[in-house]
Amino acid sequence: MHARPRKTLPLAIGLALILSSCTQQPDTAAPAQPAAPAPSPAPAPSTPAADTHVAFDIGEIDPAIGACTDFNGHVNAKWVAANPVPGDRTRWGAFDKLREESLNTQRGLVEEADRGADAAAAGSVDQKIGWFWRSGMDDAAIEKAGYDPIKPELARIDALATRADLTAYLVDAFSRGVAGVFSFGAETDFKNSSRRIAYAFQGGLGLPTREYYEKDDYAQLRDAYRAYVAKLLELTGTPAADAAKQAQWVLDFESTLAKASFAPVELRKPEHQYHFVSVAEANKITPHFDWNVFFKAQQANVTDGFSLSQPKFFAAFDQALAKTPIEQWQAYLRFHAIDAAAPYLSQAFQQESYAFNGKTLNGQKEIEPRWKRVLATINDDMGMALGQLYVARAFPPESKARAQELIDNMQAALKARIEKLDWMSDETKQKALEKWSTFLPKIGYPEKWRDWSGLEIVPGDYFANVLAATRFNHQYDVSRIGTPTDRLEWGMTPQTVNAYYNPTDNTINFPAAILQPPFFDAKADDAINYGGIGAVIGHEATHGFDDQGSQFDAQGNNANWWTDADRKAFDARTDVLVKQFDAYQPLPGKHINGQLTLGENIADLGGLSIAYDALQNALRQHPDRTAAIDGYTPEQRFFLSWARVWRGSILPQRLEVLLNTDSHSPASYRAIGAPSNLDAFAKAFDCKQGDAMVRSGDAQVKIW
Repeated sequence: MHARPRKTLPLAIGLALILSSCTQQPDTAAPAQPAAPAPSPAPAPSTPAADTHVAFDIGEIDPAIGACTDFNGHVNAKWVAANPVPGDRTRWGAFDKLREESLNTQRGLVEEADRGADAAAAGSVDQKIGWFWRSGMDDAAIEKAGYDPIKPELARIDALATRADLTAYLVDAFSRGVAGVFSFGAETDFKNSSRRIAYAFQGGLGLPTREYYEKDDYAQLRDAYRAYVAKLLELTGTPAADAAKQAQWVLDFESTLAKASFAPVELRKPEHQYHFVSVAEANKITPHFDWNVFFKAQQANVTDGFSLSQPKFFAAFDQALAKTPIEQWQAYLRFHAIDAAAPYLSQAFQQESYAFNGKTLNGQKEIEPRWKRVLATINDDMGMALGQLYVARAFPPESKARAQELIDNMQAALKARIEKLDWMSDETKQKALEKWSTFLPKIGYPEKWRDWSGLEIVPGDYFANVLAATRFNHQYDVSRIGTPTDRLEWGMTPQTVNAYYNPTDNTINFPAAILQPPFFDAKADDAINYGGIGAVIGHEATHGFDDQGSQFDAQGNNANWWTDADRKAFDARTDVLVKQFDAYQPLPGKHINGQLTLGENIADLGGLSIAYDALQNALRQHPDRTAAIDGYTPEQRFFLSWARVWRGSILPQRLEVLLNTDSHSPASYRAIGAPSNLDAFAKAFDCKQGDAMVRSGDAQVKIW
C-alpha cells in the first residue's frame, strides 16, 4: 500500500505558479465583447534583429482578433487551434510543452542510469534511480504479481476486530508512511518560523472537495465513484453484492469527513491551516485517539505541542473512531489501500484507476504511456535524486547568472513601487520594505543535495521499491520535526516547470526547468525575458504581499504588520479584483471563484507591473535596445511574451475540477486579467475607452 506524498500546508505551495494553471481558451475572454473584433494597431517601424534567432514568432499572432478586444485570442488563438490536447493529457499549453521537454530529458537520464546501474557504485544515486526505473518498466513481473503485493495490507485490515485494533492499525500505517484519513508531516511553525513542528491536516477524501459529496451537480459523478470503489474491491476478490454495499459505506464515510472539512477557499486563511495545541489538548479533542502513542510510533520529536490544524475535522474523525462500525472502517481502509496501490499493480488495476481518476473525473482520453507514469513515481519518491542528474545535464552556470541579474533588477523595481505607494502609510511601508529586504531568491537547484543512503532499491520489485521509498521519505520528514528551519531547503525539484514563494521562510524559488523558453531565453531581447521570466519573478515576489503573504512578516511569522487603515485600503482594492474574476465564466454557469484565486491574481497584477517597470529601467540604461523588432515595440513584445506564457487548451472536465480546487485562474484569463488593469498595456496597443481590454476609474485595480 502506498499513499501519494501530500504536502501538509496548502499555503506553503498554493502560492506557486503551478502547472495546473495552464488551462483552456475561454468562450469569452473579457467581461464585455463588441459584436466584432477590432483589428490591432499597425506594428511600429521595424529595425531588423541583430541575428536570425526568433524569440517570438509573430506568425502566431491572429490579426483578425483585436489586441484590445481579446488579447489572449490575439496572441494564442492560432497556436491553440493548431495544437489540440494530446490524448494522454487533460491540457496542453506553454507549461505543458516545456514539461514534456523536461520529461524527455529525464527519460534519457533514467534510461542511461538503468544501463549503468549494475556496474555503478553500490548505493549510489545512479544505481538507485536506474534500478527503480528498471523495476517500474518490467511489465511482465508486475503483471505476474497481480495484486499479491497488497495482500499483506488487506490481511491486516481484514483482521481488525475491535476499536483498539483500528487505532493501532492507523498508527502503524502512518509509521510506514501510509497516510490515511488525515495527513501528517513537518512544516515551519506559523508563529515561530525558526523551527519546524508537526502538523496534522484534514484529508481522507477520494473526491476533490466537499461540494462533490453535497451538491446535486455531482450526483452522477458520485455514482461513478461508487462504481469505481466497488470495482476495485471486486478485483481483490470481494463478491459483487458485497462490493456494492461496501462502496456505499465508503461514500457515506467520506461524506461525513467532507462535511467536517474546510473548502479550498476557506483553507486560504492561515487560521484554518494552523491551530497549535499541546498533546494533552489534542487528546481532549480526540479522546479516542492518543497522540502520545501516535508520536511515539512515528518517532516524532514533539515536545511542547503541534498544529492540529482543523479541530472540527479531527473531532469528526474521533467520532468516527467511536461510533462508525468496524466493518465500515474496514471497507474504507480496504478501498483506499487498493486505490493507492493501483498504479503499481497489474493492468486491471491500472486501467480502473485511469478510467475513473483520469477519464471520468478529468476527461483524459487515454492513459499516459507507462514510461511517463513510472517517471512520475520516481519524481514523487526520489525527485531530488533525479534532480542531481538533471542539473548536471540541463542547467549551465550561465543560466543561473543571467537569472540572478533579472531577479536583482526585479527586486529593485519592487522596492521602488513600495516606496511610491500613495495608499499606504509610512509606518506600514517601513514594514513592507523590511520584508522586501529579507527576501531570499533561490535559483535552479539546492546548494546541498539530500542524502539517499539508507534507502534500499532493488532491480526487480517495483512495488517493494515504492514501499521502501514511501517509508524512507516519511522517516526523513518526521526527523525534521523539532529541528531549525532551513531557508536553503527546496520544496520543488530542479526538473519541475514551476516557481513558488514560501511565506514561512520568505523565499522565492525558481527551479532550473522553468529557466528556459518561453519564460527565459538568453538570446532574446529584454522585452521577451521581462514579459516571461521577469513577470514570473515579480509574481513570486508579489506573493509576499498578497492577501495571504501579507499576513506573514519579514521573519516568516504569521503576524500583523499593518495599520488598520492600510489593511482596510488594501482590502478595498483586492475586493475589486475579486469581483473582476468572479465575472469571468470559463464554462456555462461556472464562474471563476475570485476569492479562491485572489492571491494568484494579485501576484499576476503585481508581477506584471513590476516587470514592466524593470523593462523600462533596462531600456533607459540601454537606449540602443529600444528599436522595434519584427514591427513590434519593446512594450508590445513585453505583453506578447506575457500572453504567450498562458497559451493553452484544457478539457472541460479538468477545467471544472480546477475551478473548484485550484487557487489559480484559468490560464487564458491570466493572459488578459492583469494587462486589462494596466494603462501601459492600453498605451502600447493604442486601446481606447470602451475596449474590452481597458479598465479605468473604479473598475481598474492598482495594488502593488
